[in-house]
Amino acid sequence: MIRFAIPLLAAAAMASSAQAAEVQIASQGPVVELTVNEIVHRAPDVAQIGAGVSTRAPTAKAAVQMNAEAMDKLIAQLRKLGIERRDIQTSNFNLNPNYNYNRETGEQTFAGYNVNNQVNVKLRDLKRAGEVLDALVGAGANSIYGPNFMLEDDVAAKAEARRSAFKSGRTMAEDYARMAGYSGVRLLEISESFQSFRPRPEAMVKMASDASSGQATPIEPGEVGTGVTITVKYEMTR
Repeated sequence: MIRFAIPLLAAAAMASSAQAAEVQIASQGPVVELTVNEIVHRAPDVAQIGAGVSTRAPTAKAAVQMNAEAMDKLIAQLRKLGIERRDIQTSNFNLNPNYNYNRETGEQTFAGYNVNNQVNVKLRDLKRAGEVLDALVGAGANSIYGPNFMLEDDVAAKAEARRSAFKSGRTMAEDYARMAGYSGVRLLEISESFQSFRPRPEAMVKMASDASSGQATPIEPGEVGTGVTITVKYEMTR
């Protein structure tokens, strides 16, 4: 986004009981505003996988008990694979009544209770992703989400993207200044925001149906992107 602003007059503001005046001086030359986005790509070092268990029973108590037994088995399998407890977190638990709908009569008939329980797993050894996914299905997981690959610490990637974005923004501002007949620019304002770009976990949808083939599910982590968007305002100077 490019925007030229008309120079503003200086504004004075009266202070409190001390009777002092604070003068705010606006830019004297045209102002160019630029929004710049830079993305840095890195190989991910962690992945998050969501695994869920759904159960149904005539009563709420029975549905919850069945689900607890199934989830205990799933978590035990994760622990057996070496996943630490700090990397296993319950993310969702739902208990809902279930009804069957009769299209001919328009009536609903109570059909028991559904329980859904989901855990998020942080995987630090990405080479074992396929093994872990297949083990989850074998342990009773009937819903899988992910994997979502990421950087556990993206501070360095953000810093690199920020430097690149700032350099690009200043270069563009200087180009506009020269085209407008000015010799330089002066920074007035800067703001930033961040984005993370991760591979889409489409491979996981196919995983559940292939888990019984005896071959570990192939998972490729690829690269993830860390983006910084900055908005800068420069005054054109003579």
